[in-house]
Amino acid sequence: QTMETPKYELVIEAKDMGGLDVGLTGTATATILIDDKNDHPPEFTKKEFQATVKEGVTGVIVNLTVGDRDDPATGAWRAVYTIINGNPGQSFEIHTNPQTNEGMLSVVKPLDYEISAFHTLLIKVENEDPLIPDIAYGPSSTATVQITVEDVNEGPVFHPNPMTVTKQENIPIGSVVLTVNATDPDTLQHQTIRYSVYKDPAGWLEINPTNGTIGTTAVLDRESPYVQNNIYTALFLAIDSGNPPATGTGTLHITLEDVNDNVPSLYPTLAKVCDDAKDLRVVILGASDKDLHPNTDPFKFELSKQSGPEKLWRITKLNNTHAEVILLQNLKKANYNIPISVTDSGKPPLTNNTELKLQVCSCKKSKMDCSATDALHISMTLILLSLFSLFCKSFP
Repeated sequence: QTMETPKYELVIEAKDMGGLDVGLTGTATATILIDDKNDHPPEFTKKEFQATVKEGVTGVIVNLTVGDRDDPATGAWRAVYTIINGNPGQSFEIHTNPQTNEGMLSVVKPLDYEISAFHTLLIKVENEDPLIPDIAYGPSSTATVQITVEDVNEGPVFHPNPMTVTKQENIPIGSVVLTVNATDPDTLQHQTIRYSVYKDPAGWLEINPTNGTIGTTAVLDRESPYVQNNIYTALFLAIDSGNPPATGTGTLHITLEDVNDNVPSLYPTLAKVCDDAKDLRVVILGASDKDLHPNTDPFKFELSKQSGPEKLWRITKLNNTHAEVILLQNLKKANYNIPISVTDSGKPPLTNNTELKLQVCSCKKSKMDCSATDALHISMTLILLSLFSLFCKSFP
């Protein structure tokens, strides 16, 4: 049995001369430690425990109390709890509180009120050490836990999430992108759902609040900085009619197909050359296009036609993306604008008519002087031809 003091101290006295008073006496102290045997099974303090938990919540929901008459802080006293029935989905776990020896019952997988509003668990308790052979665990070493799940207003869920769709980047304003589908997990409450835009970085979209149809309010642009790897991402909300209302979030990925809607650009836009240069190759021009193949290179480079006897420059294609401008003669110090058109390979193709500013500079002792001492130089032949053309149109 359990003893209040599992330690005894005995004082032993020895006398010689047969214990006569004239004999000598000696004493010694004997300390006896009594080891506890596990001769008492742990017993629940009641047969049934109650617990209440909100759906979707995890954590400790109830502490199960036991009594054990063996010595505390020994293997004969420490309790080990096991759930033996009612936990097929492994939603519950039980662990021993090392200070109190209580069984801490926890929800580890959130419960769903709509699936089951009640759970009944059967739990047994044993000791770390085995019982001595003639002692057994009795009915008081098992207990029932009745768990009530409280309904919580849950946010609507989008199906699927994320949602994906592919559209051309130039579809008309007002085009339907997608009709979303969200359902409310609170099937027993018969709530209604309203939709709204949550994050639409470029401001391109709107959603019908009642039926979830997403439409465009602007032209979609694959080349926008809001588009990453051809994909535009927007977020939408589904809000139920609960009190308070609950919200679910859905993600929409729009993959944008390229359309030839960007003209090629030319670089550089400024070149300098000496008025007495021996090498008349002025500059290598490059072209780039924000569109994707086949709406980009190969590019076609052309000069606006130079009429009259005075041809000053020529453009020569080097590869699919570059061309070279060559002077046909040395020019006087001045600023010139060379009209150039560059056309992409889209169907239909797009052309950018631009100008290369050419500065003809005086070069002396390795110093380049590009100050525009002369006015913008245009050949007199071109001026006369332009005036003649205007005159003819005015007076047919």
